[in-house]
Amino acid sequence: MFETLNDCLIECVKAAGGSKAVGNRIWPEKTMEAAQRHLLNCLNEGKAERMTPDQVLLLAKLAREKGCHAYAHFVAHTLSYAEPTPIEPRDEADELRRQFIEGTRALVAMAQRIESLEQRPSLRAA
Repeated sequence: MFETLNDCLIECVKAAGGSKAVGNRIWPEKTMEAAQRHLLNCLNEGKAERMTPDQVLLLAKLAREKGCHAYAHFVAHTLSYAEPTPIEPRDEADELRRQFIEGTRALVAMAQRIESLEQRPSLRAA
C-alpha cells in the first residue's frame, strides 16, 4: 500500500507508460517535453504545480487500461471501503445486454396484459 496519494499517482504514471507518454495524454496542447516536465512537477511535493481532479481521474483511467488498479485500491483503503473489484468492459456490456433483454420482456408482458384488459367485454350493469 502507498503512504500518500502522490506515491500512488507515481505508480500509476509508471504503469501507464511513463511520464512522457502520460504527460502528453493529460496535456496534449503542450509539447511532449513541456507536458512531461509539468507532470513531474505536479508529482513533486516540493513544487507548486498540481493536477486537477479530472486530470487525476484521467491518470487513473490510463493506469487501469494497463491493468494497474493502484488508485482505486488507495482511495478505498484511505476511505475505509471494501477492496474494489474491477469490472472488465466486456463483462459490463454483457450485464447491460442482459438487463436490456429482461426489461424488454417485461415491457412486452405489460403490453400484452394491457391489450388483454382492453379486449374484455365491459361488465357494466345496464
